[in-house]
Amino acid sequence: MRLTSLRIDGAEPAALVRPSGAVLLTAVNEALGTTWSGTVQELLENGEVQALRQWVGGAPAGLLDDLAIPQDQLAHAPLYRRPRKIWGIGLNYVEHAADLKEKAPSTEPASFLKPDTAIIGPGDPIRIPPQSQRTTAEGELGVIIGTECKDVDEADAASVVAGFTTIVDMTAEDILEINPRYLTRSKSFDTFFSFGPELVTVDEVPDVDALEVSTLHNGEVHRRNVVSNMTFRPWWLVAFHSRVMTLLPGDIISTGTPGAVHIRPGDTTGCSIVGFRDLSNPVE
Repeated sequence: MRLTSLRIDGAEPAALVRPSGAVLLTAVNEALGTTWSGTVQELLENGEVQALRQWVGGAPAGLLDDLAIPQDQLAHAPLYRRPRKIWGIGLNYVEHAADLKEKAPSTEPASFLKPDTAIIGPGDPIRIPPQSQRTTAEGELGVIIGTECKDVDEADAASVVAGFTTIVDMTAEDILEINPRYLTRSKSFDTFFSFGPELVTVDEVPDVDALEVSTLHNGEVHRRNVVSNMTFRPWWLVAFHSRVMTLLPGDIISTGTPGAVHIRPGDTTGCSIVGFRDLSNPVE
């Protein structure tokens, strides 16, 4: 199952992704008498994603497709606006660490937190702050927590994850280079975290380690790599961070980039993951 959030009349309702477009859950409720929550964040927080996935598997496909808004009429929003936590993972591909003349962490991940005020969605502009002369963009695989959890074993991590998404994470790299203690500030400017357009549930990804992740720049692949080349892979990251603090539905772990690209006004940047819909943002 794939979920998305649309922009309709100032609201950002949840919709099921269908081959022909997307079906608002409010339209499903009206047509079929169901009572699904109306936003992706509510679906996560109310623990409905797995039940919805099972229901969609038995629902009349023809009727759902009849309710679909055509693809060319869709305007996508961020999947949701208020995750309790956004964990970022730095230098998680050895090759990316070499780009920055940094030594890749080998014993524990270089993780940091980002504010939800940084969130934008597909097509929203990334605004380079006046404090930075070198801002970079990084395509990443995002892991979305689906179940409140603490002290999870790596072998059980998939059971607490709702799904995956595409992310573009920004860094004011020149600020970070002044002092590594400036990491939080360099990562936290408004518009510095784009995610969506789809939440792809775990069952649709048979082998997360085989996913190929790319940073896009002006329509071209800037750098790509495979998740199996991460120093710390997604299920391990879930387990590790659950031992630091309780993970909550909607929490996001942005798992690191195969490579960052310097972005300038007039550029476009994005993330591509094989099997997922691309994420793209213009730069201002």
